[in-house]
Amino acid sequence: MQQSRTFATENHDSLVAFGKKHVTKGLARQVEGVIVKGEGSYVTYGDGRRFLDFTSGIGVTNLGHCHPKVSAAAAQQCMQLVHGQCSIGFTTPYLQLIERLLPMMPHSSLDSFFFWNSGSEAVEAAVKMARAITGKQNIIAMQGGYHGRTFGAMALTKSKTVYSEGFHPLMPGVYTMPFPFWHHLGVPASTSPAELSASCLNQLNLLLLQQTSPRDTAAIIIEPVIGEGGYVPAPPEFLQGLRKICDDNGILLIVDEVQSGFGRTGKNFHIEYSGVRPDIMTCAKGLANGFPLSGVISRSELTDKLKPGSMGGTYAGNAVACAAAVAVADAFKEEHILANVQARSAELFKTLHALQSNPTTSPVILDVRGQGLMIAVEFASPIGTGAHDPFRKPGVPERLASRVAKRCQEKGMLILTTSVYEVIRFIPPLNISREDLEKGAQIFAEAVEEIVREG
Repeated sequence: MQQSRTFATENHDSLVAFGKKHVTKGLARQVEGVIVKGEGSYVTYGDGRRFLDFTSGIGVTNLGHCHPKVSAAAAQQCMQLVHGQCSIGFTTPYLQLIERLLPMMPHSSLDSFFFWNSGSEAVEAAVKMARAITGKQNIIAMQGGYHGRTFGAMALTKSKTVYSEGFHPLMPGVYTMPFPFWHHLGVPASTSPAELSASCLNQLNLLLLQQTSPRDTAAIIIEPVIGEGGYVPAPPEFLQGLRKICDDNGILLIVDEVQSGFGRTGKNFHIEYSGVRPDIMTCAKGLANGFPLSGVISRSELTDKLKPGSMGGTYAGNAVACAAAVAVADAFKEEHILANVQARSAELFKTLHALQSNPTTSPVILDVRGQGLMIAVEFASPIGTGAHDPFRKPGVPERLASRVAKRCQEKGMLILTTSVYEVIRFIPPLNISREDLEKGAQIFAEAVEEIVREG
C-alpha cells in the first residue's frame, strides 16, 4: 500500500519532482514550480518566488487573484448549496447571474442563457445550437482562431497545429476563411482595415460559392480579437460585413468572447465596438474570476427551437461558480473596472510605442496592437514561418518572444507568448494599479533592450 504524502511539510523541489512524474506530459508549463498563493496582481511559488502576473491565468482572473468579494461570495454559497444540478431545478445564483448579465449584453436581443464549465464546452454548445436551429451542418471558422481543445472545438481551432496534431480525423463540416490580419495576408502592417476587410470578405463570398453553399452552412464563428492567433482585433467593417453576409444567406453569427469579453478590451464585450449583433455569443474566463464557468447566450426566438434535454451537463452552471460570477458583475460596476482598463491601456501603449520608435529596438518590432488590456507586441524573426514569409528579417535575433518572456520571468514578471509568430501578449488584471502596470511595462522594456543587445 502506497503511503500518503504530507504535502504541507514537503519541500518545494520534491513537490515539483512529484508533479513532473505524475502529471500527464500532455500539459506544458511555463514555470516548473508550485503556485501556493495568489493575491491581486501577484502570485507566489512554494520556493518563495513572487511574480507580478501579466497572464491573469490566461485572461481569467480579471479582478486579480482572490478578489475578496468574489472569494467571499463563493465561500458563503459553499455553506448553502454547492451543487444543484441544472436538469433537476433552478438555483438562485444561476438566476441572479442572468439578472446581472442582461444589462451587460452587447445587444438587447440576447436574452437566453445556458451556463457550462469551460470555454471549449461553450463553443461545443454553440455549434450544437447552430446546427439544431438551422437544420444545417457546416461551420466556417477563421484562420488563426482558437476555440478550445475538446473534440468539436479543436476542429474549429486554426491558430496552431499542436492543438490537433495526432488527433485526426476531426469533426467534419468545418471550413476556414482568412482573418483580416496583415501577416496572414502578406501585406504591410500599415494596410488599411478597410482593405484587409474587403479582401477577406471577398474570400468568404468565394468560399460560399466554391466550397460550402449557404444552404449547407449553419454558422460563422469568430473571435472579435483572435487570441492564440496573435491578439489581432477584427476591424469593425469586417464584423459588419460578416453580419450582412450572414443575414443575406440565413447563416448564424457566433461571436466567441471567451478571452476578449468581460472588460478585457475596455467594454463589457469587444463586439460592442462594431455595433454588430451576435446570434450566439460565448463567454468564459473572466466571467467568474477563476471559478470554472462559461456561458452560451442567444435570443429566445432561436433557443425556443431546441428540444428540452438537448443541452445540459452534470456541473453546468454550478451554484458556487455562479455566485462568484454575480460578485464579479457587481465588482465591475462598484469598482469602475472599465475606466481603469482604459486608463491603464493608454499607459501601456505609451511604453510600447516608445519601444517601437526607439532606434535600438524599433528594427525588431513589427507591430504593436490590441485594445484595452488585451495587447500584443509582434517581433521580427530571421526565419518567420518559412522561406516564403515576406516579413522575415535576416540578422535580427532568433526566438525573440520566448527569450523576452523568459527574461521577464527572471526579473519577476510572468508574461506569455502567443501564435505561430514572435508575439508576446499582455493580459494583466483589469484592476491593476498604475504602479504595478508601470512596473510591468518597465520590466518588459528592459527585457527587450537586453535581448536585442545580446543578439
